[in-house]
Amino acid sequence: MPEVFADLVGQPEAVDILRRAAAAAETIRAAAVEAMSVGASPEAGTPDGAGVGSAMTHAWIFTGPPGSGRSVAARAFAAALQCHRGTGCGECAGCHTTLAGTHADVRFVVPEGLSIGVGEMRALVLRAASTPSGGRWQVLVISDADRLTEAAGNALLKAVEEPPPRTVFLLCTPSTHPDDISVTIRSRCRVVALRQPPAEAVAAVLQDRDGIAPDVAAWAAAAAQGHVGRARRLAHDPEARKRRDAVLALPRKLTGVGACFDAASALIEAAEAEAAAAVVESDAAERAALETALGAGGTGRGAAGAIRGAAGQIKDLERRQKSRATRAQRDALDRALVDLAGFYRDVLTVSLRAPVEPVHTDVAPIASTAAGKWTAESTLRRLEAVLGCRTAIETNVKPRIAVEAMMLALWRG
Repeated sequence: MPEVFADLVGQPEAVDILRRAAAAAETIRAAAVEAMSVGASPEAGTPDGAGVGSAMTHAWIFTGPPGSGRSVAARAFAAALQCHRGTGCGECAGCHTTLAGTHADVRFVVPEGLSIGVGEMRALVLRAASTPSGGRWQVLVISDADRLTEAAGNALLKAVEEPPPRTVFLLCTPSTHPDDISVTIRSRCRVVALRQPPAEAVAAVLQDRDGIAPDVAAWAAAAAQGHVGRARRLAHDPEARKRRDAVLALPRKLTGVGACFDAASALIEAAEAEAAAAVVESDAAERAALETALGAGGTGRGAAGAIRGAAGQIKDLERRQKSRATRAQRDALDRALVDLAGFYRDVLTVSLRAPVEPVHTDVAPIASTAAGKWTAESTLRRLEAVLGCRTAIETNVKPRIAVEAMMLALWRG
């Protein structure tokens, strides 16, 4: 396996597809160089210009459940496209700079807020249309492409429909459902479907690369439900384990209507605190850097007037930071809901005597006790309530309202 794909855990089929595409891309590039040397058309350097279009194309969509490695796959493929050896060796400057996010011809779009706007997308598409400075490919990697606004999606669609020579678009979305990515964009892209990595593969990564003890690695991999990053946090971060324990204790606290509202408040407040801790340092650093750039602290003539005139830029920064904080809160809340869904899934598997391993091995006795009290039907309704809460929040229902409704449904069964 090429080194650039080493972090793509449990995805052998996807790695094979991307390896063949990278090899085809190198053939295309070599053909373009040869064609230009004899004065032929540069169109030979487009992704389908060398007779190997079945392996390589100009637009890709990486889909899969959370933690499956969508962004990891896109970044690794971008590195393979920029590899000086054309193999994704992981050793050359092209691989290193792409994986580090510093390659001049690779742009990563990671939305900090709730959406990606049309202005940002137009600027990115225009930049991606330029000639590669390194002579290989211009690559635009869009994480969470499901957050594109309709106008931004239309701007991207125009570029995908009429792709510039030597430009490759890599989009990451949860699925190819129209709610996640438009059908017209989907129809012009090749889809790489990733699966949830098996817990055994995640545990092996934690042991081999992080030096985590086998028992802790196995527990974290199961609890994270195939999400490598979350498994690593659970194995290393005591605070992450405490938050998970608090979530898994909620079902036992739902003893009445009042307790349901208290549990909802506790869950929302915990998500807000986690999100605030995650963005506080970056927010302060961004504001300080902007104020310095605008002349804050200056003593020269006009310094005070300059900072007063920059109020609009500061307000724009505050708006972006607020959007990022909202996204961080929702992400933190979603992680808690995934843990809660895993608990009810464990209860249901015990009730049905399903021959599968539990998600939360450390609370398996509690799940067994709950299975003895609840019917399988009521457990399924509880699980559906958790999943319904996730869907409601994704469709912009206020998190507190969605969580309160879920807690009441969990209590009633």
